[in-house]
This record gives sequence, C-alpha cells and structure tokens, in this order.
Amino acid sequence: MDGVLVVDKPPGLTSHDVVARVRRALGIRRVGHIGTLDPMATGVLPLVVGRATRLAALLGVGHKVYEGLVLLGVATDTYDRTGKVTADARDITGVGLTQTPSRAEVEKLAEDFVGTYAQRPPPFSAKKIGGVRAYRLARRRQPVDPAPVNVTVHTLNILNVTASHIRCRVSCEPGFYMRALAHDLGTALGCGACLESLRRERSGPFGLDQAVTLDALEGTKSSLSSRLLPIADLLPDVPKLLLTAHGTKRASHGNDLSPSDVISSHREWGTGLVRLCDEQGTLVAIARADTTRLLRPLIVLV
Repeated sequence: MDGVLVVDKPPGLTSHDVVARVRRALGIRRVGHIGTLDPMATGVLPLVVGRATRLAALLGVGHKVYEGLVLLGVATDTYDRTGKVTADARDITGVGLTQTPSRAEVEKLAEDFVGTYAQRPPPFSAKKIGGVRAYRLARRRQPVDPAPVNVTVHTLNILNVTASHIRCRVSCEPGFYMRALAHDLGTALGCGACLESLRRERSGPFGLDQAVTLDALEGTKSSLSSRLLPIADLLPDVPKLLLTAHGTKRASHGNDLSPSDVISSHREWGTGLVRLCDEQGTLVAIARADTTRLLRPLIVLV
C-alpha cells in the first residue's frame, strides 16, 4: 500500500474531500494529494499513499496539461463561474456577445500568453500577501492585489470559438492559473471573461489513462490497491543505484554513503538526485550525489 493512486476527480469536491474518500476506502491515514484542484475542476489528481507521501515534493514537479472552457462576456471576482459577477457584457438574451470575436483574433491574442511572462494571480488564490493567503483577505472584502509571478506556458491551443465560449488546451509549468488566463483573455478582448469549466489531463508523469474514478472507490480494497503505481516505479528519470547490505543499513539511518556501500560503479553516479535501493530493488532513500564521491540521503523511506 505504498505508491501513487491517480484519481479522476469529479466536479464539486475539494482535493481534500477526495483524500478523505480514499483514506476510508483503503483504510490508511497516510494519504495526500499532489497539486490542488479547485472544486469546480475535474481530472487528474495524483494521491500519494503510505511511504510515497515522503516523495510528494519530488512528484509535484513536471508540466501540466489542462482543457479549459472560457465564458465570454462575464467577469467575476474569483475569475471563474463560481464567483460573484462583477460585469456582464452579453447580449440581451444572456446567451452570447453582440459581436463575436473571430477565431483568428483569439489565436493572435493567445500568442501573448505563450512562453515565460508575468501573470497576476486571481484575488481568490493561495498566494500570500503580507503572510496572509489572498483568498482569506478577499473573503473579508479587504483589498487584494497579488504581485505578478513569472509563469511558463509551453503551448496554448485554441480548440473552438463561439459567441459565448472559447475552448482551449494549455501545457504549462506548475504555478500557472487557468482562471487568470480566462480573465486576461477577456480583458484583452474587451468583453470580460471567466473560467466556466476546467479539466486537468496531465500532471507531471501522471495522466488520465492511469486514473480511476471515485465510483471505483466503492469497490474492494484489493482492487484499489491494484491501481496503485508502485513506489519502485516512481521517479523513473532519477538514476537508480543498488546498495550493499551495509550501505542499505547506513542509508536507512540517513548516514552518508561512500563508493564501498554501492554495488554500482562510481562512474554511474553523476551528480544530482539518485534513488538508493537494496539488493532486492526496494527503494530505501533518495540521495544527492556530489563531486566528493559521497551520497547524502535526503529522504529516507524505511
């Protein structure tokens, strides 16, 4: 019961709600989530289970892929459909805009949101202002003006444009806000906009093809455990070193290791992070290899 369970989160639940459901289904307290999804969002929510909780910080890196539906003509204080409407520029029927932007116009504007640039987070966000979460200040109706933060977008593809919506797919690095993108697109178009729906298709190495629905949580514990991605298979891009019995003992106590503790030759080490495994291949620790021929355990898993 150590590894990652990828859940396809439904709308209406917080990430913590999903964690609570999995804890009850597996009968394990040591469950956490990697990368929070807003209640309105759906899609990939990786959960770390058992000893894998120690690896959460390393597993949270990697690009994200989202598909978002942007509602044109409506601006809200949260930058999504759940917030209080602050402006409504739709036609009298409330269905769409009087003048619909062309796909070419939207695609041209989208070019400004590709690459690394400064994005201002939504007022209702987890960013801290003077040590206080922005959403706490916003709920108290206090002034909220989060400082812009550099974000990186690899691709922004416009999938469809109608009188009422823009559908897009974004590949980005962690820290990017799809809600802020929707708001900024609305500002650039001069009509206002907010995020109506969001689906995360990928989070680092984890994708929808690995995900299990919450309905499956009502199954047996054994079927859920079979969906766990084993801890030994995590972080495949981090070099793996096998330890001697003595090296395994030292690593399990967090002690530095020398070449004599490693079965693999020193030239395989390189520098940077490495996975330390016992002779049976069980992951014992994550260490940092340095130029002094030492391995320094950073995360011990036993």
